[in-house]
Amino acid sequence: MAMRIDKFLYFLMAGIGFLLAGCNPNPKITDSMVDSSARVRNPIIKTEAKLYRPEIKYHLDSLESAAAIDSLFSSYSQDELENILALNRIDKNRLRIGQKLIIPDCAASNFNSYSPFPQYLPEIACVPKSVLIAQRIQAFALYENGYLLRWGPVSTGKGSTQTPSGLNYGNYKAKRKISTIDPSWIMPYYFNFMNKEGIGTHEYSLPGYPASHGCVRMRQADAKFIYDWAEMWQLEEGRIQKNGTPFIVFGKYDFSADKPWYDLASDMKANDLNDTEIDSLREYLNSYQNDPRNFPNPEPGESLLASSANDTISVN
Repeated sequence: MAMRIDKFLYFLMAGIGFLLAGCNPNPKITDSMVDSSARVRNPIIKTEAKLYRPEIKYHLDSLESAAAIDSLFSSYSQDELENILALNRIDKNRLRIGQKLIIPDCAASNFNSYSPFPQYLPEIACVPKSVLIAQRIQAFALYENGYLLRWGPVSTGKGSTQTPSGLNYGNYKAKRKISTIDPSWIMPYYFNFMNKEGIGTHEYSLPGYPASHGCVRMRQADAKFIYDWAEMWQLEEGRIQKNGTPFIVFGKYDFSADKPWYDLASDMKANDLNDTEIDSLREYLNSYQNDPRNFPNPEPGESLLASSANDTISVN
């Protein structure tokens, strides 16, 4: 009897020892232990986050003196200063004593972090490229298949010569456009989107409010980017075979109110697109989808006669 107990204890202790030997506190997983199907079902894809929006706080500052202007220039790096000027839709040489400025409390490394436009806009997800010009907030945005690529400040038409709202398409462009009204009016990186009216985007000084004669003024870098990025119409024997990149102008600037970007001091989302503006974009998208010239190989007879370029360019 005692011998059987001893054998039992022997095998019991041996079994426990075997189990303890197999319990490695730092196990190494080999490739053979990993289910290969798990790699396919749950791949780890490194991609840039497009939908994240950091919380940004702003404050209003006032340039009470020339010393305050000098302090502004010395307190920020060149990139930070350019972002502040862009947020206020104004060029450096346009700053004056008494000027109010909206300033972010913390600088963002990517200017798109300040964007009033959504990082993703499903209403235009089916449009390869689109230029949005929001007059209410004096800003433009470039989208590729619904994803925000770039945004920036603009100066659209002043009260008496407001930029017409609507869906238009990129027509022709000129690296250096000279007005026939006055040859001293030079419009670099001009991209026309209203042929008969002579209205387009181009580089010109930004004063911090709508001031043009109908065109859309931009900073040089933004105007050049659109000049290189947007597509012109395709013509055949004077008829439009394919539209250029859509340029959508929408919203209305309130000339009687304070500048809308000042509202960012109390609400970082104050300049976000509102429901009315989103509804306008949906309507324009319907028009886009119903125009066969926006798609490859339109049906015969669907081309449109293109007027020759209007030499009487609106001066901006």
